[in-house]
Amino acid sequence: MSRDPLRFTPLQRLLHWVMAICIWVMLFVGIGMVSTIQPVYLKLVAFHKPLGIAILVLAVLRLIVRWRVGAPPLPADMPAPMKLAAKLSHVLLYALMIAMPLIGWAMLSAADYPVVVAGLRLPAIVPPNAALHSALWNAHQLMALCFLALILLHLAAGLFHAWVRRDGVFESMSPSIAPGRE
Repeated sequence: MSRDPLRFTPLQRLLHWVMAICIWVMLFVGIGMVSTIQPVYLKLVAFHKPLGIAILVLAVLRLIVRWRVGAPPLPADMPAPMKLAAKLSHVLLYALMIAMPLIGWAMLSAADYPVVVAGLRLPAIVPPNAALHSALWNAHQLMALCFLALILLHLAAGLFHAWVRRDGVFESMSPSIAPGRE
């Protein structure tokens, strides 16, 4: 069975869409966390921490798969600035998918708060330090806003390829639609 060179593999598409759901949930949980002081805050934090670690693991797995399998080529008629924007945005997306959980983990370590996943307490990755915690908290929040903006641009670009250019780029990552490139 040969791989369709115009589409990502089923594993790549599954990882993409599972991560898309996890990241959207994570962003909204994060927004809920910073906008409340109600008792629900602790439940949101308890959900946010292991989901962040899960996203980190999935992002690393996804990056390994991408390095091993590659990606379908962009359409030959795509303008060079759009190709550059696509490549840079994907680098930034991967960087943020990995950096955000690591910064969150470091932030919690700096505050001497445990990160527990599946009953296992993960080791601290930085020593306790109030000033470092504050700096990492600010960085985590700023990066989350940048991540949200980049995700919205990514979504807009996908819809642009699906509805305007109709060049098969969207279909290459879609769960079940066959590619539309000629």
